[in-house]
Amino acid sequence: MRIKHLLLTGILATGFCIANAQTNQQTAGIWPAAKANAWYAKHKWINGSDFIPSTAINQLEMWQADTFDPKTIDRELGYAESIGFNAMRVFLHSMAWKQDSKGFKERVNQYLAIADKHHIQTIFVFFDDCWNPTAKIGKQPEPKTGIHNSGWLQDPGNRLTQAGEIPMLQKYVTDVLTTFKHDKRILLWDLYNEPGNSNKGDQSLDLLSKIFIWGRAVNPDQPLSAGLWAWNLEKLNAFQETHSDVITYHDYEEPEKHERVVQLLKASGRPVICTEYMARLRGSTFANSMPMLKKENVGAINWGLVSGKTNTIYAWDTPIPSGDEPKVWFHDVFRKDGTPYNQDEAALIKKLNNKDQ
Repeated sequence: MRIKHLLLTGILATGFCIANAQTNQQTAGIWPAAKANAWYAKHKWINGSDFIPSTAINQLEMWQADTFDPKTIDRELGYAESIGFNAMRVFLHSMAWKQDSKGFKERVNQYLAIADKHHIQTIFVFFDDCWNPTAKIGKQPEPKTGIHNSGWLQDPGNRLTQAGEIPMLQKYVTDVLTTFKHDKRILLWDLYNEPGNSNKGDQSLDLLSKIFIWGRAVNPDQPLSAGLWAWNLEKLNAFQETHSDVITYHDYEEPEKHERVVQLLKASGRPVICTEYMARLRGSTFANSMPMLKKENVGAINWGLVSGKTNTIYAWDTPIPSGDEPKVWFHDVFRKDGTPYNQDEAALIKKLNNKDQ
């Protein structure tokens, strides 16, 4: 999702938070650093994409029964497997669970079976503060021509103030975590995407703290995390960093700045996974960032796998009203037919994953 440019003062502030984290290990239920590092050591270098099938504009279109598309999911995760990707970050949505909790979990299980067939583990995301605040069950809108993520949905968005919403969200999170708490096909639970985005700021701290409490109560086998993304949100950053078993973060900058962030986050003594990067027009590319992340043994999850209804080949703030394909794609790796957008990028990813031998 969208990230502000990192300011050096903000980075230093985060560094101080991390330096102090060693004195805050009594946070209820957080994994000891040794356990987190032992977990990380069991995995090959983690790399992949944020994934939604090209036939879905948003999380509801992905997960609702009428539009769940296992054939496309299977085909497109096959593209991912072909270049060595071994992890996908996938967004859930509470309204799809509320509409049909049993069917929703069956579809999640079906997705996991497909991903596992392609030797891919999954990072599931629960809440999200990005893009459209209003979600409606049923048929989803068509993409707005040439506009990045025109139909993406916050969760819970503007429903948060409705009566009964918090108890429902607790039941949702608890049910999903309990159902899949021992599932080895799941790599990690990303509890909240970019808390404080959409000008919410520290308002999101209350819900963020609640979902960590709910998650710790279930105590799944998989680690819990919530990714750092905007270093000016100091209260949120401090909470996320000191409550996450594994440090996750977003960075769409050029590699020199990105690497400084990596070094600061590694000072936590915990594994570090970048769960969003790669925006070609912002100087964050596979060629300049992915080798650095592998060198640092930092997980590398880029935004976007296959160009589709999310329109993420278009830049955040540069719509193309004609709908023409941009000269340089902003995100995404493959066209719908499986052809890489950039053959050199695909070759590099395969090489980094030892798939070219």
